[in-house]
Amino acid sequence: MAPTLAPDHLPAAPAGDGGSAAPRRRRRPPLRALAVAAVAAVLALVAVSAGLRLLRPHRYGGTVMQAPTAAPSTEGLFFTDGRPLDLAAWHGDVVLVYFGYTHCPDVCPTTLSKVANARLAIGEDAARVHLVMITVDPERDDPALLGPYTAAFDPTFLGATGTPEAVARVATTYGVFFARGEQRGPDDYAVDHTATLLGLDTDGHLRIVWPTDVTVEQLAGDLEELL
Repeated sequence: MAPTLAPDHLPAAPAGDGGSAAPRRRRRPPLRALAVAAVAAVLALVAVSAGLRLLRPHRYGGTVMQAPTAAPSTEGLFFTDGRPLDLAAWHGDVVLVYFGYTHCPDVCPTTLSKVANARLAIGEDAARVHLVMITVDPERDDPALLGPYTAAFDPTFLGATGTPEAVARVATTYGVFFARGEQRGPDDYAVDHTATLLGLDTDGHLRIVWPTDVTVEQLAGDLEELL
C-alpha cells in the first residue's frame, strides 16, 4: 500500500482565481534613460542632416566661374570721397561689384535693394560683405550725387566713378557693356547697360555672376556659402 502523505506535504495551490498565475506588471524605463534616448535621436538627426549637406553641394542662384581668376584692375577709378578704388583692400571678405547709374528707373534700385535685404538676412556675417556701384554715367553721377544715392540703400554701400575713358576701360575688363540711349532732353537720357551683379570671393577672385532676377533668398544663401 502506498504511504499516505501528510497534509503539510501537499503542494501549495497556485494563487489567483481558477489557479492561474497573476500577470506581472512591466517595469517602465527610468526617465533618465528616456531623456538619453531622446538626445541621442536628436544628435543622430543632426548628423544625418550635416552629412546630407556635405553630400549635396550648394546650388548657387548665379553663374559660377569654373576657373575663377583674380578680379580685373579698377585702376583709374575712385570712391566718392576721393580714395582710389582698390578691391584688394577687402581681401578675405566678399565683394559685390555693380555697374549702374543714379538715374536708372528700375533695375539698378531693385538690385541694390536686393543686396541690402540679403545682407540683413545673413545677420552678423553682413559685416564681411561689401558692395561698390561703379557708375556707367560719370557725366551726371558726380560724387555729391553718387555717394548719397548708394548709401540710401545701405549705409555701407559705396559708389565709384572716374573719367568716361577709365569707366569704359574697367567695364570692358569685367565684361560689362553700356551705351547712352535716346536723348530726351539736354540732361535727360537713359543708359543701356549690362545689369548683372558680380561677386568676388574671399580670395579676390571673380567667382559668380548673378542675373537680374536673382531673389533675395538665393543671394543671401550664396553670400553665406561664399563666406
